Amino acid sequence: MITIHIRFFAGHRDIVGRSAQDMQIEAGATLGQVWERLTAEHPRLAGYTGRLLYAINQEFAGPGSPLADGDEVAFIPPVSGGAPEGDGDFAPFLISAAPLDPAPLAAYVQTPDDGAVVSFAGVARNNFGGRATARLSYEAYAEMAAPVLAQLADEARERWTIGRVAVHHRVGRLEIGETAVLVVVAAPHRQAAFAAAAYIMDRIKEVAPIWKKEHWADGDAEWR
Repeated sequence: MITIHIRFFAGHRDIVGRSAQDMQIEAGATLGQVWERLTAEHPRLAGYTGRLLYAINQEFAGPGSPLADGDEVAFIPPVSGGAPEGDGDFAPFLISAAPLDPAPLAAYVQTPDDGAVVSFAGVARNNFGGRATARLSYEAYAEMAAPVLAQLADEARERWTIGRVAVHHRVGRLEIGETAVLVVVAAPHRQAAFAAAAYIMDRIKEVAPIWKKEHWADGDAEWR
């Protein structure tokens, strides 16, 4: 037998009632088999089957991936919607509980080679789908999320001629009007900068292990 460490986030944590647990499994067991065991122990998790991503030691993996003793495992519920490069103490890819400021990101990405700097700010709004929102809260698998943001910047560089990229994402409680995410891209030409910024934001909503909880004005709350 081997022992693995499982991390739970967002809706998964609400269902199992804890943020982490150790589990003993047979040597050679796979991620998919561990998920099957968890859904047997917590049937409400079964609703996420087919809608989650898998990770071993903070890297994405497939359900057929075998596990080794001491592995950290995460089953990533649907997401909200090496060392990073940087100058001095500035981290271009950051998960932060502090309010976000776009100025350091714009200053970091711009170089004399760039004719365009495109900034996108995702802001907490007061409604979703016609329902009034009181506030938002965000949670992240921070150890994995920051490297994923850097990976998405690399994906964009493979598609467009761009320069530096910076992405900061907020976690914790956000009031209406506060900034949840900043994506800033520099490029020699504006078309590439616009396209890359839009691509990175779309991919954040697809794969970054960051979750949003909508706190409705009527008192209910829902992970989205």
